[in-house]
Parts: sequence; C-alpha cells; structure tokens
Amino acid sequence: MATASIRPPAVAGLFYPADARLLHDQVVDLLARARLDDIDPVPAPKLLIVPHAGYIYSGQTAARAYSHIAGLRERINRVVLLGPAHRLPVHGFALPASLSFATPLGVVPLSQKDWKVLQQRDDVVVDDRPHAAEHCLEVQLPFLQTVLGHFELVPVLVGAPSPEAVEDLLDMLWGGDETLVVISSDLSHFHRYDQARTMDRRTIDDVMHLRSRITTDQACGAYPVNGALRAAARRGLEPVLLDLCNSGDTAGDRSSVVGYASVAFCGRNEVHAGSRH
Repeated sequence: MATASIRPPAVAGLFYPADARLLHDQVVDLLARARLDDIDPVPAPKLLIVPHAGYIYSGQTAARAYSHIAGLRERINRVVLLGPAHRLPVHGFALPASLSFATPLGVVPLSQKDWKVLQQRDDVVVDDRPHAAEHCLEVQLPFLQTVLGHFELVPVLVGAPSPEAVEDLLDMLWGGDETLVVISSDLSHFHRYDQARTMDRRTIDDVMHLRSRITTDQACGAYPVNGALRAAARRGLEPVLLDLCNSGDTAGDRSSVVGYASVAFCGRNEVHAGSRH
C-alpha cells in the first residue's frame, strides 16, 4: 500500500464544482439561503448528521446544518468526520494513510495526534484504498472549509461495527467545544417518492428519540448514525431536525428517490434557551 501525503479530490466536477470560484460561490449561496430559511437558530451544535449527495440534490439540506456553525469559526478547530464506506468493504474503521485531504478550496490537514492514537485500536486499519474514490467525507469538506476556515480533520470510514464500538471510538475523539462531530449519511435509497417519505419520517422519528436501531435500508450511514445516537443520548444532547426532503423535492424525478436530512444535536439547556417559541 503506497502512502501519499495528500488525498486528492475524487468527486470534484461530479458532486460539486471543480472550479474553486464556482464552488465557493455555490457554497456561499447555499449557506445564505439556509440562513434566510432559519426560524429558530440552533446554538453551538456539538454533533451534526448531514447528507452526502451531489450538491444539486442535497446541498441545501447540508447547508441548513452547516449554517449553524458559521458563528463558531473561532471556537472549532477540529472536526471528527465519520461516514459509510461505499466503494470498498471495511471491517471496523478505516483511516487514510494520507495526512491531508484536498478540495478545490485548499488542503485540510489531518489531526496527526488522533491519527496515531486511533491506530492503537484493533478495529482500525490505515488504508488509502477505501478513501480514494469515496465521496461521503469529501463532499462535507467545502462546507467546512467555508464556515470554519482552518481546522484539523479526523476522517473515518465506517464498515459494520457495533453501535457500542462506534460510540467507544467517538468517546476517544469527543473533545470539548473545539471539536465538531459530523456524521455523513443519506436516508432511504431508490424508492418511489411517497414510499420514501413514509420510510424517512419513521427513520427521523427514531433519530429524534435517540433510538439506535437504524438499518442500512433506512440510511446508508446507519452504523455511524447508531453509534452517534448512543453517544448523544448518554451525553444528554437533544436533536433538532433542520431539514427533511428527498431528491424528488430537489431534482424533480419522483419515480426513484434518495432521502436527505440534517439534524443538529445540542445541549438541552442551549436548545431551549435559543428557541423563539
């Protein structure tokens, strides 16, 4: 296995613009529209669940999550990013061998301290191959680069570990106010519009009640989502649903759709203090 210092973008020009200026303008526009749509701003989310499709499909839903951390630019300097391995099977968790990730907006360094600590786990492998063509982590980076500027990244692809194993890994990385945890996941895949809406509402009901029983039929990122729900429940975080839709709402074709949601998790006191109602 060859080790590269920078993991280059794999889906620039496919999931989002390859041109830096066009990409920046699109992300800024999505974030601006998300702020206009906000009714109840969410104070200081610790954990986000966000979708990872092409920006024309799920970019606005993702922006509704990332708009809530725009005011935390001076606080957050570390992002723990977990998502499902779509391209190659992973047993447990996979870290990249590369020590930075590139997008058209620049290079994001990995937290080398966390990269080394995680390798002490028996269920963590270091392998660039699952990361090479994977989109679920990469598509989050332009949003994070735009709202946070400089930060260190802990990118973890998740295979099929137990919810307890995911929770334990998150415990190692949880940190304090300087750390944001992001779980990258879409919802149901390739059902008719009405069927998908029903399925996704049931999934979100489980998420909102912190029930860590999501299946891969409900969400491609079910394994990291379930572990994150356990971590949120144990820490007394409260979920706030920011958006729920599917590709039939954003791209028009309703014969076979993919579901998307953005959910923020905050301390209960913070949520109620920030509500206007």
